[in-house]
Amino acid sequence: MSEIVRRDPRTEWIARNRLHPEHDAVLAQLHGGAPAAQWMGPNGIIRRNPHAVGFIGPNGIRRIDRSGAQTANAAGASRRDTAAAPARRRVQIDIPAFIIAVVADMPGGRLSAHDRDLLGLARQLADGAVQGAVLLVSFGESRDEGLAEAGVDRVVNFSGEAFDGYAPEQRLTALGGIERQHEPRHWLFPDSPLGGAELGRRFAARQGERPATQVWQIADGQCTGRGAAGTIDVTRGLRRIVLALPECAEPVSDTVHAAEAVAPPAALPQALRRIEDLGAVAVDPAGVALAEAEFILSAGNGIRDWDGFHRTARVLGATEGASRVAVDNGFMPRHRQVGATGTWVTARVYLAVGISGAIQHLQGIQQCDKVIAINTDPGCDMVKRADLSVIADSSEVLAALVELVEGVRREQRNAA
Repeated sequence: MSEIVRRDPRTEWIARNRLHPEHDAVLAQLHGGAPAAQWMGPNGIIRRNPHAVGFIGPNGIRRIDRSGAQTANAAGASRRDTAAAPARRRVQIDIPAFIIAVVADMPGGRLSAHDRDLLGLARQLADGAVQGAVLLVSFGESRDEGLAEAGVDRVVNFSGEAFDGYAPEQRLTALGGIERQHEPRHWLFPDSPLGGAELGRRFAARQGERPATQVWQIADGQCTGRGAAGTIDVTRGLRRIVLALPECAEPVSDTVHAAEAVAPPAALPQALRRIEDLGAVAVDPAGVALAEAEFILSAGNGIRDWDGFHRTARVLGATEGASRVAVDNGFMPRHRQVGATGTWVTARVYLAVGISGAIQHLQGIQQCDKVIAINTDPGCDMVKRADLSVIADSSEVLAALVELVEGVRREQRNAA
């Protein structure tokens, strides 16, 4: 037997290409088990996958892959064979030793990715030698049906005209009722511009406590947060009120909890309403910066009817984006380019039309909550990344979408 080491260039290439359909299987073959976060490259250098879940970055920050590319194949296999996926363990906590209260942003009545990270952090604090329960506090109409899968044991919802819009005094009064009724061991707020950052700081001031802000990790009774405009880490003792950043913990993925509805505290004192909310102001989606847009309709090289694309964006009320190819070809301005070489976006809905999904583009949309792809190529990387894919001609799909939306609006006008 010759001692010459035979290399397989194709296998090495698949191991380096994390978007290849056989990437996970090849890594498992190389390691004799599940795909690892690191492997030996063809030249002997250890290769590390920075997109692996739970990877610790060079500055100590825990990174979580939101692009979906690392787990796209596994997710696809799971959808094809649901029975093969292990069942989640059900957890029922009847008499908890203590309560961890989580005040979620829930934009649009649904948990955001930041909210799910916060619930994962709450489970770390609640699960231990002494079992606690996670209490979710939300305001407004709740439309999310996946609270149990997100790790919620109890749910308190405050709805009605008093809590609609911008009403910090009313919400602080409600949180005070939760404080008296349940006496939570810890309060967790999302340190986000959607309202959690302000509400958490207001609540801490009313309680006369100093909160821990910009927190991205909690371990061994210590919390680590960002300081000096995000340039350094500050470690201190865990406070009772915590404002946490996105990716502070991994979302719950292996258990299902009860998510039992709990009645709000009765006879809440009437809050003095010193702020009048005049309602939302209509904004032209074309004037919204990509980094701030919540709904983006993005065009790629597959677009042929640009007039139809612009019309669809106007009808849907979406902010227009584009791939680098569409920008280089002169169809879209440079400030509308999405990706690592353009603008990193955090939209709640990202609709990619005719975009194949270059790695730079996938990096730029990795923090989007929901990605929808319209493409004629079922094997392109954008389709693998997307939460929902439509394999069809983009012009026909956009025209049908415009017709559907305009039909619904006509019916609403006639009904009124």
